[in-house]
Amino acid sequence: MEKSLPTTERATTKSADSKTIIRSTISKLVLLVFTLYLLVQSIGDPRHHHSRKHDNAKSSCLQPPPLFPPTTDESLHRLWEYIGTESFKSASIIRHSGAVKIDTSSFDDMGPVGEDERWDTRFAFHDYLAATFPRIHQDLKLEKVNTFGLLYTWQGSDDSLKPLVLMSHQDVVPVPASTVDAWTHPPFSGHYDGTFIWGRGSSDCKNQLIAGMETIELLLDAGYKPQRTIILSFGFDEEISGREGAGTLAPFLIERYGENGVAAIVDEGAGFSKQWGQVFALPGVAEKGYTDVFITVRTPGGHSSIPTDHTSIGILSELLSKIESVQYRTYLADESPMLGLMQCGADHAPNFPSKLSKLLSKRSNSNTHRTPRTCKPKPDALALEAAKMGPPVKYLMQTSQAIDVISGGVKVNALPERTTVTVNHRINIGDTPETVWKHLSALAKPIAEKYNLTLHAFDDVKEAPLSISLFASPNTLEVAPVTPTDVDTVSPYAVLAGTTRAVYGEDVVVSPGMMTGNTDTRYYWPITKHIFRFGPGYDPETDSGLGNIHTVDEKISVANHVGMVKWFVLFVQNMDGAVLE
Repeated sequence: MEKSLPTTERATTKSADSKTIIRSTISKLVLLVFTLYLLVQSIGDPRHHHSRKHDNAKSSCLQPPPLFPPTTDESLHRLWEYIGTESFKSASIIRHSGAVKIDTSSFDDMGPVGEDERWDTRFAFHDYLAATFPRIHQDLKLEKVNTFGLLYTWQGSDDSLKPLVLMSHQDVVPVPASTVDAWTHPPFSGHYDGTFIWGRGSSDCKNQLIAGMETIELLLDAGYKPQRTIILSFGFDEEISGREGAGTLAPFLIERYGENGVAAIVDEGAGFSKQWGQVFALPGVAEKGYTDVFITVRTPGGHSSIPTDHTSIGILSELLSKIESVQYRTYLADESPMLGLMQCGADHAPNFPSKLSKLLSKRSNSNTHRTPRTCKPKPDALALEAAKMGPPVKYLMQTSQAIDVISGGVKVNALPERTTVTVNHRINIGDTPETVWKHLSALAKPIAEKYNLTLHAFDDVKEAPLSISLFASPNTLEVAPVTPTDVDTVSPYAVLAGTTRAVYGEDVVVSPGMMTGNTDTRYYWPITKHIFRFGPGYDPETDSGLGNIHTVDEKISVANHVGMVKWFVLFVQNMDGAVLE
């Protein structure tokens, strides 16, 4: 195991003051050019607009130029070159593989921190990070929140600049014993086969945690001195909703920096996708909401030889059948990132469907989609057409419902007195938890009346005899605020997009994206408007989706991981020099 990252040279001996002045001056010049470029793009550069399939200003998908950090520091140039060498690749494989070998599984029934010994696997992981990244542990401030939450702070020289936060999580989902034999390589082996690193957490998301740590270690080794404070915030229970980890780290940071006190956050999330003949980078700028609804039916018991016509199981089955038969509306709210993706597709993708393009133009040029709340919404033709691409697309435009857990009956000759079910919902942008609760209440009411049962729908009574009860879980989550995606100013999104095109080339189109799941960022909403759920690694030769996360044969290519390190190295420097508006 290496004790330091083998950069070719340590920092030069220039004074910190002179380097700061030079870097600040060049930064302002480059960012001025960047701003002028974006301004020209926004007002109509014919070189950009010649290939547009429709020219409505609202439906444009402007792309910033590749953005490289302005620097005359030879150590940083050598750092960049070093990341592309076999030496760095080999060392990075060892670091990433070693992290995967440590089982940091989170279980749904975990007890309190300090009482349940299953949390203690994080101690070994902390020891591994300390041994693998000595410069970070020597030069950065490390604070541990709720025992296992890791907070590293690299203090910048300019306190007036809001910090940049890089997030990840230490934990992984468990590997069921019954599936171990199905793995090509053991799930905690960290096996490297020449292309991929295999194992639980290799792509969700110890890769992003290790890439962030490698980035800071490399910059430290090169003598880099940030102006903007950089924070690494690593939760430890994201896979079970993050209450103990991010749920305590976020308030800690909010207390320190205040609401809207951080410049931007990057956490795990969406990555790259090839659609309509075009490669898109899809930083998640929104998340769906969430609510689990528990439904309980209570009816009289008795001997099964003299049954009632309808038991609690039968009544609940009727309600569940009704729930599944009445889906939520498929539609695109104006603020939906999916609308932005289709706009980018229409502007840049050679195979964007003509029907979608026509529907998109029709929507952009009319206000008919703005239906007053007092009227019954009209079908959203654009969303319905896009939904034909399949469920992964459909459920980015529709509240999902999934009947996941059911329990009822205890004995074959006894009528079931109590039957309960859990229905999981991921809430579409434009809907709210109340949308779900109102919908379910309306479906349950006629069934309760039919069987002469009292309906308790989201009231203070969670359960009562001769009733149908509905109540929501305490982890209900509103739809996340949508991150601004302006590129006509020097915004965090513009810096992210410019960095992505610098690493992967101008053929990549950066578009707003989102995922159907949730991340630890749910706890950080008050601290910044600029939250990106983005996995910035990309390997065009092997990447296909999310690398089998949460299932057998999770893996990630080393090329993907190296690309992620390159991206973070540029992004940290680009954000450091950005004069954000």
